[in-house]
Amino acid sequence: MKLFHFLKYLTIDPVNLSIKFKLLSLLACFCSIFFIALLTKIISPWPGYPMIVASMGASAIILFFIPSSPLAQPWPFVGGQLISAIVGVACALNISETSTAAATAVGGSVFLMLAFRCLHPPAAATSLTPIMAGESLTFLGYSFVLVPVAINVITMLFLAIIINRWVMKRNYPSVLPVKKEINQRHSIVQPSHRIGFSEQDLSMALEKNDVFIDMTHAELSKLLTQVELNTFQRIKGAIFCSDIMIKDVIAVEFGTEVEDAWEIMRTHKLKAMPVIDSARRVIGIITWNDFFKCIDLNAYDSFQDKFRNFIRRTAHLSASKPEAVGLIMTTAVISLPDTTHIADLIPLMSSHGIRQVPIINSEKRLTGMVYQANLIAALYNEQLAHKI
Repeated sequence: MKLFHFLKYLTIDPVNLSIKFKLLSLLACFCSIFFIALLTKIISPWPGYPMIVASMGASAIILFFIPSSPLAQPWPFVGGQLISAIVGVACALNISETSTAAATAVGGSVFLMLAFRCLHPPAAATSLTPIMAGESLTFLGYSFVLVPVAINVITMLFLAIIINRWVMKRNYPSVLPVKKEINQRHSIVQPSHRIGFSEQDLSMALEKNDVFIDMTHAELSKLLTQVELNTFQRIKGAIFCSDIMIKDVIAVEFGTEVEDAWEIMRTHKLKAMPVIDSARRVIGIITWNDFFKCIDLNAYDSFQDKFRNFIRRTAHLSASKPEAVGLIMTTAVISLPDTTHIADLIPLMSSHGIRQVPIINSEKRLTGMVYQANLIAALYNEQLAHKI
């Protein structure tokens, strides 16, 4: 029975990747080591120089199998390897006793990597290389840091960026997400007012529990957010944008005059309208804010006068103000397919302050509009249905 429980641990896959990505990562490891050795051999000034540091094999696994890990980012990789190489050479040259030199090299390299925030586990093996190789590497002195270590590291990093980003379509190097302003009506909600958790919440939780997660906070936040959305979909069932959208959508085109657009919005009591092209594809959105942002007020003019002059159609051929909707619309508009689950609307409307989202079909043509009120009503009615 104990043997059976032990064998169960052998079935646990430490890398949760698909077969496709495992094969691609394996091929990436092979190619990177091959090109590193080949390039170093070409660049090395003397035939006696080593072509590759053994720790590059372990670094290849980290860079291509778990590229989202903080340990796999460029600074930990480059800084850790170079610092460890310098420490290893210094210990090999100044400490004659092998055991003491090895312990000092590893301890010193780890200490400096922590101090400079560039911890990279395989780099500790690099610090041992000059010591364990003996005179075959000691005669190189600190040139060992340049050839082969620096050449290996720079080549490996270059290949890691190319392969991860353009072959495997991974976000490497992993960076903090940049918040993009989407001026549909309201500005992005402040992090302290968001529902759910933020990256700051994750950082505080990790610090309080004193644990290390082998992925960046941005990747962990993205993963947990997806878990929340999956949970919501499982509980709420299949409710899509096509089920809650307003189908009879009033839209304008790029060339629609500003005065006509404002009259449509005023008559139908709209706060936003999608802007479409001749094929009914969404190219922007027009909101009240888009009208107001073009008005230059000063202390001597009233808002009513300025707004009236801006809205009114220019009678002359030349105009000193925008006359078409396309010149004042917001182009950074988010549209979703009608097959999108309403769970995807929640972060847009709660965290980014978006009040309305155009809905498109499989041909990218406008088919409807979802407002915050539609989403709230769908959630409220669905909840009531469970209580009845």
